Amino acid sequence: MRVTILGGGGFLGQRIAAALAASGTLGARPVAHLTLFDIAPPRTPAARFPVTALGGDVTDLPAEAIPPGTDVIFHLAAVVSAQAEADYDLGRRVNLRGTDAVVDACRALTAAGGKPPRVVFTSSVASFSGGQNAVLADDARQIPANSYGAQKAAAELILADATRRGFMDAVTVRLPTVVVRPGRPNKAASSFFSAIIREPLLGLETELPVDDGFAVWIASPRRATDWLLHAAAMDTGTMGLDRSLTPPGLSVTVAEMLAALELVKPGASALVRRAADPAIAAIVGGWPAAFIPARAEALGFAPHEPLVDVVRAFVADDLAATRADRGL
Repeated sequence: MRVTILGGGGFLGQRIAAALAASGTLGARPVAHLTLFDIAPPRTPAARFPVTALGGDVTDLPAEAIPPGTDVIFHLAAVVSAQAEADYDLGRRVNLRGTDAVVDACRALTAAGGKPPRVVFTSSVASFSGGQNAVLADDARQIPANSYGAQKAAAELILADATRRGFMDAVTVRLPTVVVRPGRPNKAASSFFSAIIREPLLGLETELPVDDGFAVWIASPRRATDWLLHAAAMDTGTMGLDRSLTPPGLSVTVAEMLAALELVKPGASALVRRAADPAIAAIVGGWPAAFIPARAEALGFAPHEPLVDVVRAFVADDLAATRADRGL
């Protein structure tokens, strides 16, 4: 099996690469080659199979990024929420034109006689609106309240149509907000949800731009990685025309997140400073706080672990590396 990860230098791309390298398989099939593609050539894991790292523009994919015989493509490359809202041209180019480039590459593979590859695409709960009181079922309409969400929803339709036409076999996973992300804060509007746990565990102050009662639909890094790997190997025969699904995340409030932090490191939540930010609140405030993920559960997507285990997993998996990365 030949696998490509677009956005392979990013947080989830590196997690998927590490998981493939550790197991040597995807589903029940051995991995024969892995290609990692990002703006700059990504760091490669030690693996029992060849790994190629490439750098470039996702809107102008080199042929080597998705070579002949590719079986699975993880399309993770994106401009994130607040950045896409602040720079409309950049968001539209990467999030839409980048998806067009993936479709074109898959068309070239199938036109040459290859099997349509499985494409696992990371969409987002930001493609919905409804706000704090919304609890959305699988048939809820996507009515985005920001450019990032609109671009993700449009890309979902593009990939579903490419699947209908036989260019690919797409599965779109509408990821919740991933908490706790290691490393440094990024340009996502939701970055503070990780920061209010990560920074205090590092002994650093951080700002909270919403109130303590604010609710958010989250996924841990471990669970998000598992879901994407499952999407790459699952049977899609019952999906029909609808290639998108909402995985079984966890609806939690900021207060509950801070309470979980206190269980793991008593006193740490005192480092979280309340500092209202209307611009950030306007973006994340439009996202639904809960979903009913019946379809994903029926398709075998694993349920979420308890919130305190999410915090403990960050300590076990990422705290030391994050501290070293940031020179702390």
